Amino acid sequence: MHDIRIVRADPAAFDAALARRGLAPVAEAILAQDTARRAAQTAAQEVQARRNQISKEIGMAKRQGGDTAALEAEGATLRGRMEALEAEAKQADAAQTALLEALPNLLDAEVPEGRDESDNVVLHQQGEPPALDFAPKQHFELGEALGLMDFGAAAKLAGARFTVLRGALARLERALGQYMISLHVEEHGYTETSVPLLVNDATMYGTGQLPKFEEDLFRTTDGRWLIPTAEVPLTNLVAGELLAEQALPLRYTALSPCFRSEAGSAGRDTRGMLRQHQFTKVEMVAITRAEDSAAEHERMTRCAERVLTELGLVWRRVLLCAGDTGFSAARTYDLEVWLPGQGAWREISSCSNCRDFQARRMNARYRPEAAPGTKAAPAYLHTLNGSGIAVGRALIAVMETHQQADGSIRVPPVLAPWMGGVTSIG
Repeated sequence: MHDIRIVRADPAAFDAALARRGLAPVAEAILAQDTARRAAQTAAQEVQARRNQISKEIGMAKRQGGDTAALEAEGATLRGRMEALEAEAKQADAAQTALLEALPNLLDAEVPEGRDESDNVVLHQQGEPPALDFAPKQHFELGEALGLMDFGAAAKLAGARFTVLRGALARLERALGQYMISLHVEEHGYTETSVPLLVNDATMYGTGQLPKFEEDLFRTTDGRWLIPTAEVPLTNLVAGELLAEQALPLRYTALSPCFRSEAGSAGRDTRGMLRQHQFTKVEMVAITRAEDSAAEHERMTRCAERVLTELGLVWRRVLLCAGDTGFSAARTYDLEVWLPGQGAWREISSCSNCRDFQARRMNARYRPEAAPGTKAAPAYLHTLNGSGIAVGRALIAVMETHQQADGSIRVPPVLAPWMGGVTSIG
C-alpha cells in the first residue's frame, strides 16, 4: 500500500514511478477521491459543530421556557446531512483505497528498465556449465527411468501438475528440506517456525496476494486460502503489532508445502516438476528497520546462495528489471541454476525487499528508541522475503547436475546426515 502523502506531494513523480512498470497515470484519480473524502469530512465536522451549538441553545431555551421547535427541526435536518456526509466520505475513502491497493510497489532507483525477464541483469555467476561427455537427460527422464518418479500415478490421484516420488528420490527431497532448514536455523540465525497452511482474507491481503491475484490461489469452501508460500503467514506474524526497536531484526524460516493454481501458465513446463500445483519450499522472512533493509536483502540473498554452492550447483545472481519485478517488491534478486538436461538457466530462488509496502497493508510498526524523557513516533517496518530454497527445484537441479552417464545420480556430500549413507541413487 502507498502513503497518500507521497501522491499528494508530487503526483507527476508518482505516475512516473508507476510508468516504469508499464502502468498508466493514476495520481489524478486517487487525488480526486482524496479531495472528495477530505471535503466531506470537513463539511461533516462543520455540521457537527453546528449540531453541538444547537444542543446548547436548546438546553438554554428550555431552561428559560422558550420555544425549541425551530432548533429541533434544524437539528433533525443536520442529523440527516451528517449521515449523508459520512456516507460520502466513506464511499470516497473506499474508492481511494481500491485504487491504491491495486497498485504495485514503487521500484528502487537501481532496478534496471525493461519489459520482461529478457531484460534482467546478471550480476554474478558461480561456476560454469559443465562439459559432459554424454548427452544429459532432464530430471523427469532420469526419475522415470529409475522408477522413482511417477507422473501417471499423480495424474490419476489429482490431475496435471502433480508428482509422486518413491524410494530414494522421496528421501532425497526430504533430505534437501531438512538440510536447508537446519542451515538457516543453526548458521544463519533464523527462527524455525511452523505456520498454518490455511489463512484468512486479511492475511492474504497483508502481503499483497489479495485482491489482485485471487486467480493464482486455491480457496477452501469455508473461505480460507491455501498458502502460495510461507512468506504469507510468516510476514503476517507482525500484522497489527507495534514492536520495540530493540527486538529488530526478526528473522523467520519455515519448511512448508505451498499451493499455486498456476493461472496463466497453460502450456508452460507441462512435463516434469518445474511448475507444480503443490510443492515444498524453505522460506526466509526478515523484519527490519528502514535503514537496515538494504543490507538485510544482501544478507538474505547470500544465505540462499550458500545452499546452491554447498549442493555443488552452477548458479548466478540476477537483478530483475522493472517489468519482471513482483507486485510487492521494490527490488528483487533471482538466483538461477544451470540445468544440464534442459541446457538452460532456471529460477530457483527469489529474494525481495518490499520496504514498507506490506507493512502499511498490515499496519505493522515499531517504535524507534528515543532520548530519555521523550517518546519517538511509531514508524513502519520493512519486510523482506526469500526462497531458501524451493525444494522441488533443488531436487531437479541436483538430479540434472549430478547425473552420471549410466543414469544414476550422485548425492551431494552435504546431504549425507539425512541420507543414511546413501551416496548414489541408481
